[in-house]
Amino acid sequence: MTEIRDVQADLSRFRVRMLVAALVVVCSLMTVLVRLVYLQVVRYDDLREQAENNRTAIIPVVPNRGLILDRNGIILASNYSAYTLEIMPSKVADLEHTMDALSEVINIAPRDRRRFKKLREEAKNFESIPLRSRLTDEEVARFAAQRYRFPGVDIKARLFRNYPFGELASHVIGYIGRINTSEKEKLDDSEDAANYRGTEYIGKLGVEQSFETQLHGITGVDAMETSAGGRATRRLSNQPSTPGNTVKLAIDIKLQSLVEQLFGDRRGALVAIDPKTGEVLAFVSKPTFDPNLFVEGIDSDNWQALNESPDKPLLNRALRGTYPPGSTYKPFMALAALETNKRTPTQTILDPGYFMFGNHRFRDDREGGHGSVDMYRSIVESCDTYYYMLASDLGVDTIHDQMQKFGFGELTGIDIHGEVRGLLPSTAWKRKAYRRAEQQKWYAGETISLGIGQGYNNFTMLQLAQAVATLANNGIRMKPHLVREVEDIITHTSSATMPATNGQPIALSEHIAVIKHAMVGVNLEGTSAASFRGAAYTSGGKTGTAQVVQIKQNEKYVASKINERLRDHALFTAFAPVEDPRIALAIVVENAGFGSQNAAPIARRVMDYWLLQQYPCDQDIAAVQQALATAPIGQPRSVSEIPWPPGSALPASASAQALHN
Repeated sequence: MTEIRDVQADLSRFRVRMLVAALVVVCSLMTVLVRLVYLQVVRYDDLREQAENNRTAIIPVVPNRGLILDRNGIILASNYSAYTLEIMPSKVADLEHTMDALSEVINIAPRDRRRFKKLREEAKNFESIPLRSRLTDEEVARFAAQRYRFPGVDIKARLFRNYPFGELASHVIGYIGRINTSEKEKLDDSEDAANYRGTEYIGKLGVEQSFETQLHGITGVDAMETSAGGRATRRLSNQPSTPGNTVKLAIDIKLQSLVEQLFGDRRGALVAIDPKTGEVLAFVSKPTFDPNLFVEGIDSDNWQALNESPDKPLLNRALRGTYPPGSTYKPFMALAALETNKRTPTQTILDPGYFMFGNHRFRDDREGGHGSVDMYRSIVESCDTYYYMLASDLGVDTIHDQMQKFGFGELTGIDIHGEVRGLLPSTAWKRKAYRRAEQQKWYAGETISLGIGQGYNNFTMLQLAQAVATLANNGIRMKPHLVREVEDIITHTSSATMPATNGQPIALSEHIAVIKHAMVGVNLEGTSAASFRGAAYTSGGKTGTAQVVQIKQNEKYVASKINERLRDHALFTAFAPVEDPRIALAIVVENAGFGSQNAAPIARRVMDYWLLQQYPCDQDIAAVQQALATAPIGQPRSVSEIPWPPGSALPASASAQALHN
């Protein structure tokens, strides 16, 4: 039987199918078109950047760190290039095995491994970490021949910081070190984050830290085209880095070297300042340390030796060490008496050798006393009784207010970090310092010892030097600063860093003249006369001896019976020339006894160098070192025993000439 087909129905179904197929095709084309518009228009910038990133690598170009110079242009901190063997932990399967294999090719000491492990703890896994630094050309060649054996290990050329004088002036210059985790977090949150891309080092101490912004420079950028394997093929663009600026210090490194040599193995500090400008000419803290040890991360043995040394070489004694000023405080006490009308220059007291306050006897330094004493003799002969009585008359709060004007107990604002305030006592201070009511009360007897620079008094040598410089500068107080100027590396223009002053003296000129006259007498006929005999200039000074531990009232101090570290400190302050002061200084030699014997001779040599350009010979330096090394033993020695060729022009030593050249 013949089947009759409905052609019309078949045609209708075909048309529906064609329409559906056409709609599918159109929808597909629309989808593709929309996707193309989305990719080519909406996401164009993003995808273009990704494509560029796949094709290019942005490499930060770390700038050369700026130089640090002394006032005469002698380089104190510089850079040099050297090869470093580095490992990227993320590309090494077995670190220990790799280091063992590397040690067969290149000498790797146990301290290198310890330092690598320490740096790895602080670094991210994808960062390249140095295992050995300062490779020789032979070591580089040996590794290059076997590089295929060590995936994830490479040799890189890096700039290293160098401190050519080693331990000399290390507390001033400071050092750089690898950026640790906390420093990294601070940088990431700061505006300088981009400038530290690729940088692994930052200033940690001293001028290196305080002038980090000026020394670091500006990081550059290299855009490199890379292959599919990530290997650089060609440079597409370059934005060069800008080296750091040059920082020139006010320090005279020859003077600094002289002082550090004179101290020998003794502990102590010296600060020398130009009274007119506040420039710090020498800033000595002894003992010192080698900053080169810290550049690549100090090893545990050296760190332990420095950190656990009883001499505390890492302590900046000039900035952070505090000491009782002893008798060097007396000129300022006398000035306070004049300013408050408690004494006149000619007013005298009778010194029987002690001062009685209640039932307590405050002994004078001279058995039987000084007799009739006016202000001049009280300073020249350093009469304790005069200042016991004066302190009692002034009271602690008046002393505080008068001494604060000279910067005692205040931050000087010097241009390196870490300065401490010291302690200038007052009744308000004691109420805040103690918890119990009986401890908070200020007792009148506590005021007496303040007059001779003892008691609660505790100041830095920087504060004491600034006070002496202010006195020498006729009461005009200048802010001390270590950096003299910063030179722009591009324009070669220098910007001076000398702070401004209001020029207002903090005491009457006639009162200051009285004190300066008495301090001149100290060096002419007083306690430091032997050290300044034959000097070609007129200077003012004041010796001091500061107790470390208090002895009993009726007990006599004998240095040989006391532990060396518990003996008195030797102090001295001075300025010269009196007519137009160009240098003022404060020095402390720890546990050395009498300032006239063990601190004043150093000051004399400092002033002879600065004012007369006389550098003592090696034998003279050795003689001072020997005198310090044996002081104090038994009873006080005569100041005439301190070696000094009076009035002689001292020849320059070989070491001084080498430093000059």
